[in-house]
Amino acid sequence: MNKTFTLPIFAACVCLFLTACIKNTDFDQAEDIALTPIFELNLIYFNLPADRFFDTINSTQILTVRDTTEIRFLDDSTLQESLRRAEFYFKFTNSIPRDFQVDFQFLSEMNDTTYVSGTPVAQGTLTAPVITEFVENVEGEDIVRLTQAHKVVVSVTIPSSNENLEGTLNLKSKTTYFLEY
Repeated sequence: MNKTFTLPIFAACVCLFLTACIKNTDFDQAEDIALTPIFELNLIYFNLPADRFFDTINSTQILTVRDTTEIRFLDDSTLQESLRRAEFYFKFTNSIPRDFQVDFQFLSEMNDTTYVSGTPVAQGTLTAPVITEFVENVEGEDIVRLTQAHKVVVSVTIPSSNENLEGTLNLKSKTTYFLEY
C-alpha cells in the first residue's frame, strides 16, 4: 500500500481521537439509579365442575369449596424490601347457572390472615359461559401485609345447589410484581 495514502488516514484518525467530545461524568448520580423489574407469575387455577357443590351420598348441598395454595416466594426478605406494588388478575369462566362469591384469604405461616380480597362471579349457562374478570392492585401498607403471606386460601361459595346442576367454574389467574432496587 502507498505511504502517501495511509499517512492522511492515520492523521485523520489521530485528529478525531484527540478532538472527540467527552462529557464530564458525575459518578454521584450512580446512587440515583433504580432498577424496576416486573415479574409475572401464574397464581391459581382450577376447574370446578358443578357436581363438586353437591354431596350425592348424603343428598346435601356443599355451598363452599376451599383450596389452599402455598406462595412461599413472598417470604424472601429482599423481595419484601423491594416490592412496591402487586397486581392480581383473575379470569373466571362460568357455565354454571349460579352466581358465585370467590374470596382469597392470604395467611401467614401461623395461619393469621394477612390480606383478604374477593369478587362476585356472574352466572352463565352451558351454551353461553360468562367471563368475569377481576383486577386487584395492592400497594402501600397492604404490600407489607401481603408479603407476610405463606399461602392463599380460595373459597368459592354458591347460593344453592342440587344434583342436576351442570357446568364448570374455571379460574385462571396471574400476579404481576413491580419491584424497585
